[in-house]
Amino acid sequence: MASSRKTSRAPILAADGTPLKQALHRSQRAERRRAFALVAPLLFFLLIVFVVPILAMIWRSVYNPEIRGYLPQTAAALQEWDGEDVPPEPVFQAMAADMIVGIENRTIGRAAARINREIPGARSTVMRTARKVDGWSAPYREKFLDADGDWANLELWHILKRESRLLTPTYYLLAVDYEYNSKGEIAPRPEIYQVYTGLFFRTAWMSILITLICVVLAYPISYMLATQPTRIANLLLILVLLPFWTSLLVRTSAWIVLLQQQGVINELLVAVGVIGDDGRLRMIYNRTGTIVAMTHILLPFMVLPLYSVMKTIPPSYLRAAKSLGAHPFRAWWRVYFPLTVPGLAAGCILVFILAIGYYITPALVGGDSGIFISNLIAQNMQGSSAQLKLAAALATILLVAVLIVYWVFNKLVGVDRLKFG
Repeated sequence: MASSRKTSRAPILAADGTPLKQALHRSQRAERRRAFALVAPLLFFLLIVFVVPILAMIWRSVYNPEIRGYLPQTAAALQEWDGEDVPPEPVFQAMAADMIVGIENRTIGRAAARINREIPGARSTVMRTARKVDGWSAPYREKFLDADGDWANLELWHILKRESRLLTPTYYLLAVDYEYNSKGEIAPRPEIYQVYTGLFFRTAWMSILITLICVVLAYPISYMLATQPTRIANLLLILVLLPFWTSLLVRTSAWIVLLQQQGVINELLVAVGVIGDDGRLRMIYNRTGTIVAMTHILLPFMVLPLYSVMKTIPPSYLRAAKSLGAHPFRAWWRVYFPLTVPGLAAGCILVFILAIGYYITPALVGGDSGIFISNLIAQNMQGSSAQLKLAAALATILLVAVLIVYWVFNKLVGVDRLKFG
């Protein structure tokens, strides 16, 4: 029987005597460490000024420490309450103890304000009883009920138990025009208070409309820039970039002067007889003013990506298509337009994301019908603690909506195809 012989090959060694494969792995690890060290300052900067504030905003939108923090004994005692009848004596005894501490620490007013946001008028009930409770002795239940009949209201106690949770979805429900009813069930808010859902949809469709208008205006402008001689194209490009060198507030104020009923455009239309003096158009402090002003402000963000892509498309492509018998429109649609899609997609996503979060221009020219959700977020940011939490919930929903749009856009178009310049 023939025996097989195994031959072993000596490993290739590096200059320092270690195996070559091991030396390569060590070199790659060193390269990765150097690369990470180069980008570490940027990552740290983004973490501090971007990631941490967003996480803090999300946390604020669900963090609900008032009842548990200012009425801790009551919150603990209510966990044993079945909710069928007025709470038993231990709950009232805990409430009395919390009120005494709250009066001494001057925190009972904050707890009362938190309850008042759920039941208007409850603050006076809490504060009026808190001023008397220091002189009481057990049993407390009858004394509370005699001091104010609202303590027999089961809805008040249900709210205290529900809001004693450290994390709550209350502000997200308010952000989509829902709330807890007296039975603790999630229900739509009264129609007069339903504001936010409609404003989210208005922000979305107006942002889409502004993006489409920018596409219609920017495409021929970009094509003209791309087909002109370099000297003329550079001059025209300066005119496109000119708005960037002017203050946003100045540009918006200029549109107020142009669009108001006694403004330049209405005066011109009256002068040429298109409209009468009593039929002046209302183009400001409404949706029209917002759309016009924001289209002007965001148009360069659509022109520049389109121009940068069109500049790289050889004109010979269109001439070749026409020479093969294609109609000019067919040649443009089948040959030229597909090549501009990366720039067009980049401009669309850029303009849409900028538009959906815009604040200054809608605030100045939007009036009641032209404001965006960002305006109400800013308005709530200047209010009480509850309004800050509602603003955080609104901002979180807007952030999630933008991320979903970005994800869908990536699936349909692919962000790797985008060209911004």
